[in-house]
Amino acid sequence: MYPFLKFAGISLAALITSITTQAQTAKDSVPEKYVFTKSIDLPATSVKDQSASGTCWSFATTSFIESELLRITKDTFDLSEMYFARKAYESKSVQYVRLHGTANFGEGGQAHDVLNVVRKNGMITESAYSGLANGQAKPSHSELEAVLSAMVGAIAKNPAGKLSPEWIQAISGVLDVYMGKVPPTFGSSNTTPVEFAKTINPDDYVEITSYTHHPYYSSFSLEIPDNWSGGVYYNVPPDELIQIMDNSFQNGYTLAWDGDVSDKGFSHKNLVAIVPEVNLDNMAATDRSKWEGISEKDRKKQLYTFEKPVPEKNITPEMRQAAFDNFSATDDHLMHMTGTVTDQNGKRYFRTKNSWAADSNSNGGYLNISEAYVRLNTIAILVHKDAIPKDIRKKLTIK
Repeated sequence: MYPFLKFAGISLAALITSITTQAQTAKDSVPEKYVFTKSIDLPATSVKDQSASGTCWSFATTSFIESELLRITKDTFDLSEMYFARKAYESKSVQYVRLHGTANFGEGGQAHDVLNVVRKNGMITESAYSGLANGQAKPSHSELEAVLSAMVGAIAKNPAGKLSPEWIQAISGVLDVYMGKVPPTFGSSNTTPVEFAKTINPDDYVEITSYTHHPYYSSFSLEIPDNWSGGVYYNVPPDELIQIMDNSFQNGYTLAWDGDVSDKGFSHKNLVAIVPEVNLDNMAATDRSKWEGISEKDRKKQLYTFEKPVPEKNITPEMRQAAFDNFSATDDHLMHMTGTVTDQNGKRYFRTKNSWAADSNSNGGYLNISEAYVRLNTIAILVHKDAIPKDIRKKLTIK
């Protein structure tokens, strides 16, 4: 039936055995590609695009509040991220001048900055205030930030020897030019931003972190540049940070995540954030067998293709603290976590909504962050206090 095999002196059985052996070797050394299955998928609004603005803190927390409104009222709202950014610029300018130019000033911020605006100035819908002026389609704040920085820098030097109250109006005028004027009321019922915000109680939300340079179960102002307003964070061990996250999702609460995305293991394009374990000696036996015979150089290449499940490092509190202390884990991005997924091996990841546009990757702007990545690179999370397990909440003395 196959004369060419007989002619070559090769039996069909031998050929099949050879092919099978090669296929088995390849299968053993190269894991399957990622296959994710949603486990918990809590309601969230559509993915937005922060574009050329350093306002991820506003986009992430606004999305979080929108999910809270969905949970509380069952209604969908599209809130204005730029309203929170504008009001934060105003407060940041006052803070900078009060501290004689020694405070941090820029586009960055923290999740509590949005809640501070809600508490003081309320909130407004996107349709009522886009924060886009002069024909802008998407936010771009580089020029605005440069102008404001120059202004507050000059004002803080107090060139006249005594500050006049007009400087605050000047800041407001610049914001009007670059972002548009804020309407005093909006909607058919002429609602004020403060009235509109009464559904949300900012005091119901807390920020949680996990570092050893402060005692666990204490609260402190986290030492990061973008915590310009001196927000207070509760400190828990890493295991309890994960417990809070899991408990939150299991009980229908989403959370805002602040962390580092400069890590080599973060790939929004490839839908994952991981901390691969390169050292064979530290791998579990089941993982080690798949990577034996592969050089460390080639192993690294495969581990960082972001295509296949790989063994990950066991992150200790000491590793986490070291990453914070040596600036390899910084608060360079905030995102909105809305649930969990599992890969084909049953490993859990946190489903995360980014603010880099829905078409920024093949998953509609979402990516999946592994527990190892969370343990190493989380700066803090923002959660509803009812999402915290009762025993942990008691240790933190949160009422």
